[in-house]
Amino acid sequence: MIVADPESCGCSRVEAYLPCENCGALSGKKDRGIKIPRQLGRGPSSFIPVEEILQEGAESAQRRLFIEAFVSTGRVDNITMVMGLHPEYLTSFWKTQYLLLRMDGPLPYHKRHYIAIMAAARHQCSYLVGFHMGEFLQVGGDPQWLRGLQYAPQKLRNLNEINKILAHRPWLITKEHIKALLKTGDSSWSLAELIQALVLLTHYHSLASFVFGCGINLEIDQEGGHAFRPPSPRSCDSSPASEDGVSTSSGTDAMEEVEVLMERMKLLQECQLEEEVVTQEEMETRFEMEKTESLLVTTSDIAEHSLPPNVLCFVEDPEFGYKDFTRRGEQTPPTFRAQDYTWEDHGYSLINRLYPDVGQLLDEKFQVVYNLTYNTIAMHSGVDTSMLRRAIWNYVHCVFGIRYDDYDYREVNQLLERSLKIYIKTVACYPEKTTKRMYTQFWRHFKHSEKVHINLLLLEARMQAALLYALRAITRYMT
Repeated sequence: MIVADPESCGCSRVEAYLPCENCGALSGKKDRGIKIPRQLGRGPSSFIPVEEILQEGAESAQRRLFIEAFVSTGRVDNITMVMGLHPEYLTSFWKTQYLLLRMDGPLPYHKRHYIAIMAAARHQCSYLVGFHMGEFLQVGGDPQWLRGLQYAPQKLRNLNEINKILAHRPWLITKEHIKALLKTGDSSWSLAELIQALVLLTHYHSLASFVFGCGINLEIDQEGGHAFRPPSPRSCDSSPASEDGVSTSSGTDAMEEVEVLMERMKLLQECQLEEEVVTQEEMETRFEMEKTESLLVTTSDIAEHSLPPNVLCFVEDPEFGYKDFTRRGEQTPPTFRAQDYTWEDHGYSLINRLYPDVGQLLDEKFQVVYNLTYNTIAMHSGVDTSMLRRAIWNYVHCVFGIRYDDYDYREVNQLLERSLKIYIKTVACYPEKTTKRMYTQFWRHFKHSEKVHINLLLLEARMQAALLYALRAITRYMT
């Protein structure tokens, strides 16, 4: 309980339990001087009006999941509230995360949470870092480790190199990185331990993308998530329209964007039926064109964060970040041909062999989000959205250097407008730079639940891309 000092505020309230409007102190006869914390953000997300989350999340499936979350953890956190807009996915996500953190596995529980902290810190995600610091202590972790990476055991510190590469440039991972971690010695990793660590790292790198992409607010009990002054009337009464920064005059343009997208999807579907077989050379050329064009997908409208001390202490080499897979004038690694090392034929079986059950759950999660559809686009219903979902998934893999031989990358240019590409690339590659303006600039006439759906696709496509690079390196080490 935090004690206020009403005298310094100058308030003279005598009504029991009524807070002063300036200092927030309660000045009742018995409990004079108690401050009541108030959440700084309004609702679970700073991007999505709280009314939409609660209204769209009022169906029985969401309500049941929220009750389960409360019974299990004593709270319904902000990530759960926003993911709850898609209950089928949330169920799959929970099962995977529960297995990673709470079920039997090679790593002790406190080290799992510490690895989550290390992963989230790479993207400056205070929300996840703070949450897992609490969980780390709850399962018996040494408080000294939370002073920073240098206070953790050497074995965990050895993960730093592969952590930063997985977070920012996964195509650089080689079998030498794996060999260095598995070498004999007091600080060596077993292969089973390393598999669990790699899944945890990619899980939390990708979850940081979701946190920033959906504007997830800090929980009220987290550092920086509350204040003791009441919210200003302006912040309480701001409407979704004013928050989004989309004026009424742009409503017509936003509706036209929807119709243009619908028409392009229709034309592409017709072309697929009529077009002659395209050669592999032509398909490769189209991918290279899209990959090169992705270099130009940048924006000056980025959020710059100064690293808070409780995050910075878990980061070594903070300047290391994402660089485009293909850069002019630089020698680049060869494109990762998805057919040469697939999740279905290679990654899935390797994980399941070394870390039973998690491969099955990851596969289910990938399938759920890839196939998730309500057959709607904005105000239209009865729409086949598979082409659009595939374009988003494959574009994420494209910016990480992964190519599908059987995919026509012209579809990406046709279906994903520039503002959407900017958002996707930012959230997938450097999520800490995401702004609310980026979120509101694309798909202006779409529902917030549809934009959350995009973030789920981003989360899983990014995780699968990083896992494919890591698992390929392990396979090469083993052969």
